[in-house]
Amino acid sequence: MLHLRLITPSDRTDDVVRLIERTVGTTHLVVLPGVARNPAGDVVMCDVAREAGDELIGELRALELDRTGSIAVENIDLSLSKRADKAEAEAPGEGADAVLWEQLTEATHEESTLSVTYVAFITLATMIAACGVVLDNAILIVGAMAVGPEFGPLAGICTALVQRHPRLALRSLTALLVGFAVAMLVTVGFTYFMDGVGLFTKVQLEATRPNTNFIYRPDAFSFVVAVLAGAAGTLSLTSAKSGALVGVAISVTTVPAAANAAVAFAYNEYKQAWGSTAQLLLNLLGIVLAGTLTLLAQKWLWARQRERTAKAGGV
Repeated sequence: MLHLRLITPSDRTDDVVRLIERTVGTTHLVVLPGVARNPAGDVVMCDVAREAGDELIGELRALELDRTGSIAVENIDLSLSKRADKAEAEAPGEGADAVLWEQLTEATHEESTLSVTYVAFITLATMIAACGVVLDNAILIVGAMAVGPEFGPLAGICTALVQRHPRLALRSLTALLVGFAVAMLVTVGFTYFMDGVGLFTKVQLEATRPNTNFIYRPDAFSFVVAVLAGAAGTLSLTSAKSGALVGVAISVTTVPAAANAAVAFAYNEYKQAWGSTAQLLLNLLGIVLAGTLTLLAQKWLWARQRERTAKAGGV
């Protein structure tokens, strides 16, 4: 269930209330006339089944409530109410499958912001991965994958393509490119430092490295895994099952590939550098392709669901 807290101009309150009352899957409607001060107006609150939330929010925006008032949405972790159970049962579809497009756009907008924290995370992850490739340590590679924040901008690009938000696409692409560029440049310097103190050597990089040599040897499986991870990561975002993102993070080799390319470049091992770069680009392409197709499929399925519901209501 979702909880909506709305601030409405007094002349729009009746329209908002009627909209909520006719939306299948809503309950616990509360109207508080004249209590809002900034902006001035009435406060309207209700609970709505997640699967009906996107449609209701869209119609509230059509009433320009986001401009003249306020729309705040919260997830309800626990609701002990027979009315809430009835509302969820009446709403079409399953809550776990529902996509809140406004929430997704807002979440990916935040995750794809080029901030000091984002750059710090991706840089630290790349340096950890650099240690992993030189030491041929799979544990460090997995740790670097989990730390890397690059899935946020990738999800932002997918959302921007589906929702046609050019600003979000530019913001996400900028965060992705600048983040990786800074991380790789810092990792090159980190490699020189580690070599200077005797902790990294070219011999270690050129060794067989059975645990990590896949990073600079991209193949068909690299793309397949990236596609599967992109679909899984997108589903985890749209269904609010964020715990699955950890699994996605350790299934693709974006950060390790960037790290291996940086270390190889520092040691003039251009064959490994180009192989790692190809691995990085292949993974990025697979994730964006799968994420975009997943969102398009979800959008189409929910459109069909709404059509069936509308026809059933008309009958």
